[in-house]
Amino acid sequence: MTSPPGGGDDRSAAEPRRFVCARCGTSADVLTEGPPLTWTYSVENGVRHYYCQTCSRENLRSIEGRLDSDWW
Repeated sequence: MTSPPGGGDDRSAAEPRRFVCARCGTSADVLTEGPPLTWTYSVENGVRHYYCQTCSRENLRSIEGRLDSDWW
């Protein structure tokens, strides 16, 4: 069984998705559904904000400080 040209699920032709850090503006183009594995995100007022690895590391204590005590 063969598929016609242009049909089916051709991941190699997928367009990269761009993620931009909400803090510093660094961008990353990835072919996956989500951001790069080293990035983090938060949901603020129903909007998802992504943060690059550098900003995530620099602000880790602040991020942890906003977690509910149930997370600990």
